[in-house]
Amino acid sequence: MAAKIKKGDRVEVITGAAKGMRGEVLQVLPKENRAVVRGVAVAKRHQKPRGLGQPGGIVEKEMPVHISNLMLIDPQTDKPTRVGFRILEDGRKVRVAKRSGNVIDG
Repeated sequence: MAAKIKKGDRVEVITGAAKGMRGEVLQVLPKENRAVVRGVAVAKRHQKPRGLGQPGGIVEKEMPVHISNLMLIDPQTDKPTRVGFRILEDGRKVRVAKRSGNVIDG
């Protein structure tokens, strides 16, 4: 199955406690259908010291969000859009923004 949301995409949360927040996808977890988004679903975790470089304490960490709660931001209109796929003349399969019809990844 082709991924509708990939690392580096700008997304908006469409439901849940973080509804309306936008951020960049840092990591996609396809087996769990989740993605880690910068600045969204931040939780505080207690961390043990890990040598001299990393002191212990309470650190903030982004937690994974279910992909169904995310919508890709259309680069042209800067609004949330659904994602479709199109096969180009050269045989490549690319993602397409349903709102504007533009190709997302060149």
